[in-house]
Amino acid sequence: MSAGKLLLVDGSSYLYRAFHALPPLGNSRGEPTGAVLGVINMLNKLLKDEAPERIAVVFDAPGRTFRDDLFEQYKAHRPAMPEELRAQVQPLLDVVTALGLPLLRIPGVEADDVIGTLAKRGAAAGFTVLISTGDKDMAQLVGPGIGLVNTMSNTRLDREGVKAKFDVFPEQIVDYLALVGDSSDNIPGVTGVGPKTAAKWLNRYQTLEAIVAHAAEIPGKVGENLRGELATLELSRRLATIVTDVPLDVEPADLRGSPENLQALRALYARLELRLLLKSLEATAPGAGPATVESLAGAAPGAAPGAPAHPVSRAAPAAAAPPAGPAVATRHYAMITEQPALAAWLSILAAAPLVSFDTETDSLNYMRARIVGLSFAVTAGEAAYVPLAHDHVGAAQQLDRDAVLAALRPWLEDPARFKLGHHLKYDMHVLANHGIALAGHRYDTMLESYVLNSTANRHDMDSVAEQYLGIRTIHYEDVAGKGAKQLAFSQVEVARATEYAAQDADVTLQLHRALWPRIEAQPLLQSLYETIEQPLVAVLYRMERTGVLVDRDRLQAQSAELAARMCELQTEAHREAGGEFNLDSPKQLQEILFGKLGIPVQRKTPTGQPSTAEDVLEELAVEHALPRLILDYRGVAKLKSTYTDKLPDQIEPSTGRIHTSYHQAVAATGRLSSSDPNLQNIPVRTPEGRRIRQAFVAPAGHVLLAADYSQIELRIMAHLSGDDALLRAFAADRDVHRATASEVFGLPEEAVTADQRRSAKAINFGLIYGMSAFGLARQIGIGRAQAQQYVDRYFERYPGVKRYMEETRAQARENGFVETVFGRRLYLPEIRSRDAARRQYAERSAINAPMQGTAADIIKRAMIDVDGWIRREGVRARLIMQVHDELVLEVAADAAGAVARELRERMARSAELKVALKVDVGAGGNWDEAH
Repeated sequence: MSAGKLLLVDGSSYLYRAFHALPPLGNSRGEPTGAVLGVINMLNKLLKDEAPERIAVVFDAPGRTFRDDLFEQYKAHRPAMPEELRAQVQPLLDVVTALGLPLLRIPGVEADDVIGTLAKRGAAAGFTVLISTGDKDMAQLVGPGIGLVNTMSNTRLDREGVKAKFDVFPEQIVDYLALVGDSSDNIPGVTGVGPKTAAKWLNRYQTLEAIVAHAAEIPGKVGENLRGELATLELSRRLATIVTDVPLDVEPADLRGSPENLQALRALYARLELRLLLKSLEATAPGAGPATVESLAGAAPGAAPGAPAHPVSRAAPAAAAPPAGPAVATRHYAMITEQPALAAWLSILAAAPLVSFDTETDSLNYMRARIVGLSFAVTAGEAAYVPLAHDHVGAAQQLDRDAVLAALRPWLEDPARFKLGHHLKYDMHVLANHGIALAGHRYDTMLESYVLNSTANRHDMDSVAEQYLGIRTIHYEDVAGKGAKQLAFSQVEVARATEYAAQDADVTLQLHRALWPRIEAQPLLQSLYETIEQPLVAVLYRMERTGVLVDRDRLQAQSAELAARMCELQTEAHREAGGEFNLDSPKQLQEILFGKLGIPVQRKTPTGQPSTAEDVLEELAVEHALPRLILDYRGVAKLKSTYTDKLPDQIEPSTGRIHTSYHQAVAATGRLSSSDPNLQNIPVRTPEGRRIRQAFVAPAGHVLLAADYSQIELRIMAHLSGDDALLRAFAADRDVHRATASEVFGLPEEAVTADQRRSAKAINFGLIYGMSAFGLARQIGIGRAQAQQYVDRYFERYPGVKRYMEETRAQARENGFVETVFGRRLYLPEIRSRDAARRQYAERSAINAPMQGTAADIIKRAMIDVDGWIRREGVRARLIMQVHDELVLEVAADAAGAVARELRERMARSAELKVALKVDVGAGGNWDEAH
């Protein structure tokens, strides 16, 4: 007869899963609460579903464990617990304790070992044991009387379930883990052995000992790896083995719950502002626990009312956890309009180790903006605004702008006086317009937010403040109005401007205090910020300030040519349609394509109309001439309206150049983007696009150098996957597309045709972007079955790539994010979505994001290095553009050869990968010639 159900909850697994599964939530004081809420909701659901007679919630104890003594590098690669998660540990322990649930944290071992010990003892004592966890390692515990349940995925595993999931039985899981290893725990494993290889070996040989005994029989590189790494296998197995004989002062039968401490729960839920839990609690009858724990609330015989019914050592409730961000109860904002007050603030700025600083201006155009006022903060809740150029009727008397800036110049230009801001690059430009070179720009909360989580929200100050501080800031529209009636900031009433501007400086300081500890807690993110993102600000500032010379006359001539080409295409389209119609009208185009010409509708819009979107027209263009003409017409019209018509108007009169804006905190992968104009979208594969590039020119006596990383994402794929065939192809400097064609089509490389190479190129790039066989078939114009054969053959020839993709998808589902080589985290909030399309998109992103992100990091490192070299050595060259994987420099003509050689070498050294980086450099009088 069963002694009842014993439920063992892996609290540490719950904590991390809840933290990564839920968006960052917080209370009004900035304390993070999402993980606490997630864990309590999962516990309540679990208790309701399982109604156990005994339960324990087990967490890892702080400090070293015996595994750290076995292997000093155990979990060494795992970043420190994020500060926003650490701040939630004690509140969660307090809530679990107040719920009356037995809570265990045993020093020297991990939660897995405590659970393993209790599971074995519980099964031996006749309990039906259920372990609730998301940790695959726990599968080794499954056996008679012991099963697993994953609350988040609502899946259960018994012996056959383990076999179905891992293709090995529970008793083989330890050997399986020893072979595969675990990157998150830094368990070595065998190089190149993934889940499928490990399962295949264990199904053939049954045990690790037998695999070792037959190691000489295992062929290929993976067999060599196994034989070369036998010495570490036993260590890997010991690290992966869950200990089941931990000395405990509690037995499974002791693990009864005690009644909830309603007073403590109310206080905790109220402080954390978990309103739904508080409301549910208030609905509970006084003195009675909720239905989810009724079966656990009976006191042991002889126990005092309300006393713990078991001898389990609980985690003692502690004082409130420190908030993630500062809780500022009051604020004081000063308006500085008198010289003594300014002098006092100058003394404060000179003495402060860090000052939050912001400018208010009369324009968003960084080349033309002039200062209207300045704001400063050194203490949360206190800030000052110095109005300098408010000119509305009745404006208060203000200090002289030139005199104030002259007084501030020594501090602003002192690199030892550290400044903090939000999007400081703009402030650098504004100060430069007044002849001041800002130095000491140490922190930027826009970049801190971006480095911490690029996908969590937009990174403007209003969004970030609401996300991390729970503050709704005063928006610009609140003080200046909207639309056509919006005021220039100089027209905003000074008192209202003070409240707005001082709050900017104050909130930026509070944001830094909330965000920076979280970045510091993850050394890779801190390094990413300090060695890439922050140093890049000054590089981009100089590039923007320099700008690029364009030929106005050439652009205007091109506009006329494009207009003529549009007329030609319109005439051809009318001929194909059998009459005139407006090519810019989707409605008329629908009537022609799907009515008059009778072409079958491919897809409908949300309003039920036949779609004429670009991808639909691309499909139709395979068999029909008119859709291709429409696509060509749209492409030419876009070039004309976006570039040849607009670029001449964007020339800055004071420099004769175009000054784009580079954005660091937009693309989730870390890539830079640009606007006004957008340099990233000028086509390079069409004659019209290349002609626009011809209008980007070098001044007299100079040339443009264009340096482009060759096939960088494929090289990164070779590095990340470790695929032998790819690595060999790049090491031999072979044409990787021809090499792939050779592998896929089974031909010698010299026999590969141009069409076969083109197909191989589509496969190489398509697969790293997550393209399906269906997508490949459409792209290269073959049948789906044939495309699938190509894909299958590709993965047979490049098994390392397939293994990387499978493991990356699995890690993304497990962690909720992927990482670049340099530690940039790319969160994938849809990776566990129930919507198949969203989930599949996230899975494709999981494959591609580490490559795009690593490529972005590499070119940023190159920009910092090249800019530093130019400035240190007085090289007669200037960085003027960055587009995708390309850098463009303006170079004195007689120095071009030497600069090109050094540039190629420096860019190639920007990362140490398993394959060499290759850089193509060209020179010319314009951008197209140099490319």
